[in-house]
Amino acid sequence: MHNSRLLLRSGLTLAAAAALPAALAGPSAAASGISVSTTGSTVSVVTSACTQINGSWGTAALLSSRQANFSQGRQVALSGTSVSQSAAWSSVSPGTYTVVVVCSSGSTAGSQSVIVSSPTRPTISATSSPAPSRGVMGGLGGAARDYGPLTLGIGGALVGAGLVATGWFLRRRSKPYRL
Repeated sequence: MHNSRLLLRSGLTLAAAAALPAALAGPSAAASGISVSTTGSTVSVVTSACTQINGSWGTAALLSSRQANFSQGRQVALSGTSVSQSAAWSSVSPGTYTVVVVCSSGSTAGSQSVIVSSPTRPTISATSSPAPSRGVMGGLGGAARDYGPLTLGIGGALVGAGLVATGWFLRRRSKPYRL
């Protein structure tokens, strides 16, 4: 009985958690049948709202802020399967754009605005440092700097003390009659 109540509560909690993102997204996100993403200077759109008519899924257009209708934008034919259709534009300059997808049936699958940001370039600083005298010390881990004889001597003494203690422990353990 207690387990069934716990299972019911956790099931209701999971259902509420699954419904929360859709409720927060609002009606505008649910109304659009497209998903637009940017990677660098490439804009891509994915939809599943179109059906193939005469070998064509439809067309997607990328409109800049100065362009008012679908025919003025950069048009790309949709490609894909009955599950998902997509289109992409490369070498898109930074700015705000609107992506519109029109299916081959003439219906609009959706439109969505996207912002293409300028690519960030790594800054290179001109610093001069002396070239390593011994090349790359691969595999040495933290031993990339020189240690003095005192540090090496203390390390050697610790390793030696560990070996002596291990030998003493194993010798005492092999003779159970001794305390």
